[in-house]
Amino acid sequence: MSQLADNIILLLAALLLVGVFSTKFSTKFGMPALVLFLAAGMVLSQFIFFNNASLTQMAGIFALVVILFEGGMQTNIKDIKPVIRPALSLSTVGVIMTTVIVGVFAKLILDVSWAESFLFGAIVGSTDAAAVFSVLGGKNIDKRLTSTLEAESGSNDPMAVFLTVSLIEWIQHPDIAIWGLLLSFIWEMGIGLVLGFVLGKIAVYCINRINLDSTGLYPVMAIGFAVLTYGLSAWVHSSGLLAVYVMGLTLGNSELMYHRTIMNFSHGFAWMMQIFMFILLGLLVFPQELAEVAWQGILLSVILMVVARPIGVFISLHFSKFSIREKTLISWAGLRGAVPIVLATYPLLADLPHGRLFFNVVFFVVLTSAVIQGTSISPLASRLKLVGQEDSDQPSLMELVALGKTDSEFNHIGINPNMPIAGQKISEIGLPDDILFTAIIRNKKIVTPHGSTVIEPGDTVYVLSPKSKRDEMRAFFRSRKGKTAEEDVSLI
Repeated sequence: MSQLADNIILLLAALLLVGVFSTKFSTKFGMPALVLFLAAGMVLSQFIFFNNASLTQMAGIFALVVILFEGGMQTNIKDIKPVIRPALSLSTVGVIMTTVIVGVFAKLILDVSWAESFLFGAIVGSTDAAAVFSVLGGKNIDKRLTSTLEAESGSNDPMAVFLTVSLIEWIQHPDIAIWGLLLSFIWEMGIGLVLGFVLGKIAVYCINRINLDSTGLYPVMAIGFAVLTYGLSAWVHSSGLLAVYVMGLTLGNSELMYHRTIMNFSHGFAWMMQIFMFILLGLLVFPQELAEVAWQGILLSVILMVVARPIGVFISLHFSKFSIREKTLISWAGLRGAVPIVLATYPLLADLPHGRLFFNVVFFVVLTSAVIQGTSISPLASRLKLVGQEDSDQPSLMELVALGKTDSEFNHIGINPNMPIAGQKISEIGLPDDILFTAIIRNKKIVTPHGSTVIEPGDTVYVLSPKSKRDEMRAFFRSRKGKTAEEDVSLI
């Protein structure tokens, strides 16, 4: 292997470890980790010349596919159902309002055409809920607020992408019909939703039915389906990011074998992709160019944070039941993250006259938003009295060793009150042959099962069973209403 290849591998390893360790500092100082990742890339840009916007965009999109898939997997559909209307209002009306308001000011500040100014507004239109949650940490914020921010972030990215691509097309072809763009919007969002749901169900079927030699291959299969979902959606000109998010949402809320294994793998993989994506985006920026647009960036950042976002939120949530304090927190929680910077590469690749200017100003806006809002959102939540007492009790965790190519597998089953075994002693249950209770999680503590142990609603029971008896095991634990427990029967 050449010396150059060895040096590149060493550099990648160093960047990955620096990114991992920097998350400790970001949590300590209440700042999103993306700031440190971007800063690392900017420092490297002083030693490594890199201006490949095409490669950056491709890597950024792949990273977003993984991040949105993981976000969908982590989202409990029961949590977002009550807030789906305000979240969709924020991701549509809110994004459009932000685009228009920021666009008007961008016209005056950047001295560009109206179409270009609205393009800039669309680029900075989407939010990053992951950055918000990383800053809030374990604070006990009302579930309705966090679910709204989560659902908004997952659904406003496709809207921002659509507006950005449409406005670039409008700039390049001014005679394009508006009704054509409206039809395109309906097609992209509608087909994206359908493809995401259908491919999610196909992925669930394949993961549950195909018996692979190694449990480590199931997360790879899931990621493969996520990338396939984006690719097929892009092929039919629908919203790939929306399709991926819906696919992850479908997968994460289905009765899925190896659910926890897939979740853990996806979470770690998403973090790795975030680190490399932000460092790569930082490499594409030259600090001296940021200094040249500092005053424009500061003005537009302030307008976005204290004018455009609050107006968009209050109008979007006008008919909702959120209080003024809650709307204020949602307004300030509109941190910008990966998507705006990735979208800023689109004007660069389209060779628009102000493409480089847009990229630098957007980069500045994202940094400013992350630093100012990121460090102040937690104190603001406390000041608005929207933070409850932090939960100091940590759940008990149990790591189980994969059984490789043996015929056995571990399962975990959440017990609900409708299950026939709820309230019974283990000795009275009459377990099928070769099915064994190995542990019980009760009130965040591990209970060793004995014959006299009573299975209680809310328990999570860990079971060892042969793969050949998977269907028998699932049928045994099925509730009288024909549904499994809330957490479903899931393989480790």
